[in-house]
Amino acid sequence: MFHIEIVESPKQIGEKAFEVIKGVLESSDAPVLGLATGSSPIPLYQAMIEDFKTSGRTYSHVTTFNLDEYVGISQSHSQSYHTFMKEQLFNHIDIDLNKVNLPNGSSADQQAECDRYEKLLSDVSVDVQVLGIGSNGHIGFNEPGTPFTSTTHVITLKEQTRQDNARFFASIEDVPTQAITMGIASIMKAKKILLIASTSYKANAIAAMIHGPITEECPASILQTHPDVTVILDKEAARELANG
Repeated sequence: MFHIEIVESPKQIGEKAFEVIKGVLESSDAPVLGLATGSSPIPLYQAMIEDFKTSGRTYSHVTTFNLDEYVGISQSHSQSYHTFMKEQLFNHIDIDLNKVNLPNGSSADQQAECDRYEKLLSDVSVDVQVLGIGSNGHIGFNEPGTPFTSTTHVITLKEQTRQDNARFFASIEDVPTQAITMGIASIMKAKKILLIASTSYKANAIAAMIHGPITEECPASILQTHPDVTVILDKEAARELANG
């Protein structure tokens, strides 16, 4: 079930998204947040940092699980999602880094790493999972064709995804070809889903997610079956919706 909000600016996206996160933080003594990377959630993280600085709220009791990580680059690499999360959020709030969880894309045994991460996820209940969406409808790095029953796994990235992410690297050749990602079934276990998207580049994927058939060719379409999904969009991302 979708609750859709359409706003004017990235700042407003962050503010509206933080309202969802704030509700979780204030309703649990030990909140578990599922976090995402990429440009979409940055306004949310900026709102969380501002809240931390101004409200006196502590994040020391929060546990986090990130969706994914590139395979084959170190955690200290400038484009690793470990680095992203530190630079965009963790370095600026009082979160306990012992409660922060991300897949290890440089593990020598990737299957063992997937099993380890999925076991950690199975031992908790994620209160809210933050998602972006790929231009091809992927959530996490679950590319079109990924089974809805998938758990944490290694995925080979589609060329479109690598091209979309190439702006963060020196060249397309530097973009990793694989990633570890929570599976679609892993994501769907979260109590709440919070999906954030902006720009017209995401408009077709958003329309397919909300109005299209439920199909593995648009992984995000499975969210139609989740009981609690908040979607926060700017007008460009909403332009293909019936009410956009």
